[in-house]
Formats: sequence, C-alpha cells, structure tokens
Amino acid sequence: MLIYIEREALDISPVVLPYILIFLLGVSELSDAFDGIIARRYNQVTDLGKLLDPMADSISRISVFLTFTLPPVNLHMVLIFIFLYRDSVISTLRTICALKGFALAARMSGKIKAVIQAIAAFIILFMMIPHSLGYITTHTLHIVSTWVVAIAGIYALLSGVDYIYANRLYIYKLLTLDPKKD
Repeated sequence: MLIYIEREALDISPVVLPYILIFLLGVSELSDAFDGIIARRYNQVTDLGKLLDPMADSISRISVFLTFTLPPVNLHMVLIFIFLYRDSVISTLRTICALKGFALAARMSGKIKAVIQAIAAFIILFMMIPHSLGYITTHTLHIVSTWVVAIAGIYALLSGVDYIYANRLYIYKLLTLDPKKD
C-alpha cells in the first residue's frame, strides 16, 4: 500500500510500479495460502486462528482496494464499502458466536470470494502495465477496474448472504440467548 501511495516520494517510476506491486501481492497471497495449507497439514488449526485469519485476510484485501481509490486507478469508495460492510458483518457474527461458545462454519463461498478479490487486484495491477506504457488511458484503466471490482463486490455480497443463510440456526440461537444466563 505504501509503495502505491508514496511511489513518487520513493522515486518509483510508473513503469516499474506495477511489477513491484504484482510481486508484493503475489508474496502476500502465496504466504496466506501456504499458511493455511501448513496449518491443516500439521494439525495446527486453532479456534483463534479460525477467527483471526479471515479478519487479517479481509483487512489485507480491503487495504489493497482502498489504495486503488487513489490515482491512477481511482476506484469509487462505494465499491470498497461493499467489501468493508460484508466482512465487518461476518467478522462480528463470528466473534460474537465464538464468545458465546459456538463457531460459525466457514463457507466455500467465502474462500471463492477471497480468490475473486485476489484475481481482481491482480487484474488491476496487470492493467497498470499497459497504462504505464501509454497503451491505455487512465479512463480505460478506471472503467475496467471499476467493472472488475464491481463483479468481485457482487460476489462478496452473495457469499455474505450464503454465509448468513448457512449459519442461520446459529445466528438465531445467538439472537435468542437469554442474556441473564450468560
């Protein structure tokens, strides 16, 4: 994020910038994937990890999209609010349920959402390459990026609905718990 935001202060040319960002995003996404694989392989999956890992992933991805609200991509902030609200609702439900003693099951739609968001970020970064070389305009970069993130946003909303629907019994249980007994 800081490299994108402070590219001029860091004296990074627009031509080199997308390559640096692609590398850093690649390292971030691969380390997240390997972390999950290693945790499952060595049976190091914990309740705390189940709670914190999705939150960390969400913060990371939302931060990437927030940086894209700045030039040259210039995404509309409304698109990022979709991710922020969806992930905030799901994280809040997970945390409250965990505190009440029951875990909300992860959904494949949430994993697919994460992959779609990562792909969207990579598409934007790859689009920055022809933009930096003058082959596409800033307007084209903005329009394509907006559509890509809008599609990711629609899927994020659908995965949020899927998550809530799949865990509706736990959520109902949460909403109907007698606070005097807690």
